[in-house]
Amino acid sequence: MSATFLILSATLMAVAIAHVHAADDAKPGTPGTAKGPLDFTLKANDGTPYDLAKLRGKVVLLVNTASKCGLTPQYAELQALHTTYQERGLVIVAVPANDFGAQEPGTDAEIRTFCATYQVGFPLMSKVSVKGDDIHPLFRWLTVDGPKPGPIAWNFTKFLIGRDGSVIGRFEPKTAPASTDVTSAVDLALGK
Repeated sequence: MSATFLILSATLMAVAIAHVHAADDAKPGTPGTAKGPLDFTLKANDGTPYDLAKLRGKVVLLVNTASKCGLTPQYAELQALHTTYQERGLVIVAVPANDFGAQEPGTDAEIRTFCATYQVGFPLMSKVSVKGDDIHPLFRWLTVDGPKPGPIAWNFTKFLIGRDGSVIGRFEPKTAPASTDVTSAVDLALGK
């Protein structure tokens, strides 16, 4: 084979690969096109699509959850926040994940039944991965491209999203939902 043929073949292959990646990036909800966390769609616990864009204008507390974690009692505090602030525009979104100590091993139906014990009245999503090779694109964006980057360390990491769809706060797992750090930030975001 001639050197010209090899260069031409390599160039054509590079163009084809770039075209495939550009097409992937053009799909809604992928990190390449997302400008914020509300540009993604999750799957609700019942399997239906849950377009986060419908939450624009609300304040959102997005939490990766687990049913068999030492922090699982935070569900009660999350429900209390929901009850206190929902009329002012707070939406809590629970996103179960089984990435830490296999502490969310159940099916979506089992997770829904478990959450009923905490009388969860806020949106509950289907289980996703929040780290690793199979990380959900939303969590890849939050931990890599977002303004509060860094890997999620454990269950019950909380991201506070303002009415404009921007990430305005991040609270690590042991920061309780009822803590003044969280409630003050929620009050401020809601415009108290």
